[in-house]
Amino acid sequence: MSVPAVVIAAPASGSGKTTLATGLIGALGRAGHRVAPFKVGPDYIDPGYHGLAAGRPGRNLDPVLVGEHRVVPLYLHGARGCDLAVVEGVMGLFDGRIDENQAGPVAEGSTAQVASLLGAPVVLVVDARGHSQSLAALLHGFATFDTSVRLGGVILNRVGSERHEQVLRAACTRVGLPVLGSLPRMAELEVPSRHLGLIPAIEHGSAATIAVAAMTDLVAAHVDLAAIAGLARSTVDGPAWDPEAEVGAFARERTAVGAHGASVSAEHAAGATAVDSAPDGHGTPSGGMSFGIGPSGTRAGDSATANGSASIGGPIVAVATADSIAAGGTSDLLGSISPPLGGPVIAMAGGPAFTFGYAEHRELLTAAGARVVVFDPLRDELPPDTAGLVLPGGFPEEHAAQLAANTRLLTAVRELASAGLPVHAECAGLLYLTRSLDGHAMAGVVDADAEFGPRLTLGYRDAVALADSPLWRTGERVRGHEFHRTRLVSAATAGSAWGWRGGLGERVAEGALVRNVHASYLHTHPAGNPTATARFVAAAAEYARVGVVVRISGPVR
Repeated sequence: MSVPAVVIAAPASGSGKTTLATGLIGALGRAGHRVAPFKVGPDYIDPGYHGLAAGRPGRNLDPVLVGEHRVVPLYLHGARGCDLAVVEGVMGLFDGRIDENQAGPVAEGSTAQVASLLGAPVVLVVDARGHSQSLAALLHGFATFDTSVRLGGVILNRVGSERHEQVLRAACTRVGLPVLGSLPRMAELEVPSRHLGLIPAIEHGSAATIAVAAMTDLVAAHVDLAAIAGLARSTVDGPAWDPEAEVGAFARERTAVGAHGASVSAEHAAGATAVDSAPDGHGTPSGGMSFGIGPSGTRAGDSATANGSASIGGPIVAVATADSIAAGGTSDLLGSISPPLGGPVIAMAGGPAFTFGYAEHRELLTAAGARVVVFDPLRDELPPDTAGLVLPGGFPEEHAAQLAANTRLLTAVRELASAGLPVHAECAGLLYLTRSLDGHAMAGVVDADAEFGPRLTLGYRDAVALADSPLWRTGERVRGHEFHRTRLVSAATAGSAWGWRGGLGERVAEGALVRNVHASYLHTHPAGNPTATARFVAAAAEYARVGVVVRISGPVR
């Protein structure tokens, strides 16, 4: 049987789920349990606090981004070695991806959906402010709205007085739900937030550690931990998610080219005609940074060598055509190239400015043969032998001056991107690659400026790749998530990375492709797109193989 779990949900956002979940993880750990922490949805910030409390990485369970079929395997993978799991929900219990065609009561990506998939009970955290006897009606609705979701109990949060607690407990008893805890109002436990929610734990530093300890103390004092542990269940079983199996499947598919060596992979053949399915009905928009594919798989503007691969100035990656395969060009076949000993070095940005990421990303990169080295763009240079660069999401706008001050790194990134270094940049990574961010000079790889905007952009997107890149093929579809309050201005015409339909049906083209750089506001989950990660490692291995490897040993010129 799988590790038992309890899901912490609420009627609405702002009810105190993160405080309760983080404190519960810490308190159960203090009581001797090995707790696996999870968060429903695409949230990057809450898992940081969960990880501090648990002493192990916080992980996400998001059916929208990874597919419903991967939720249980990812849960089993993340819970390995533990005896209990705490899953913090997202928004209200039944809130998820907004879909006007939704037929059932459970929205895709909702806490209710994940609880049902895991067969785990839900503990409802209720913000008690303003509630009295009517709480019974609220609880009755949540308990009976969908029978696939089992409500196991209630935790009362922000209770005003003993009398207030008595009234609320009576309301819970009336609908047959046990009260598993009652927490008083304690404003001093509020973790500082800003425009995108809580400040990430890594930025909050020692204050985050202190806050997590205080949450743990609070929950330990006011929640029945034994009752929570006894309530935990999970009815699922089966194989856990395996990163090596995920990228191994890609390798097997890609090495299926027969002895005749003249066939094109089904994947690439599909990509060649899939532009018809793009949101705007055509392929790559015209522009100076378009990722056009020329004869023998070369990009428009690149010079080709006799064997069909590009020159050192712009090594071809992630493209295999009939001509290039027949000529011996195998840059798109994972495992058919010879990476440096130990695999290509993938430099992954971290530190306070680049805090958004999934634990499975590094696991997939490693499984695909990469050596992942995390560096801090606020103060570090690129690791030696860098053959690929990952710039994840985060809050670069809060650290723009310090990022701009690291001119050696900015120069290296700009020159290496120009030389063909494979780069995968999402959100914060996109901003780092622009000419400037709120007036501070950035790398200048993407011909645009960025600034803090007037409103938040938030939501899931069904996107289609508008051109080939080191990660994606033209016409491939992916589900992603936007979460930013910056915007690009003074952007030059460029080849866009993604296209999708907006909320009013309008066509949206987003992101930029510059040689081997894929930059976009769209966050994707690598576990939902393992082939893209495998391609990226193959591109980095090819980059290393042809000898264009960054070796930082002297001044950057």
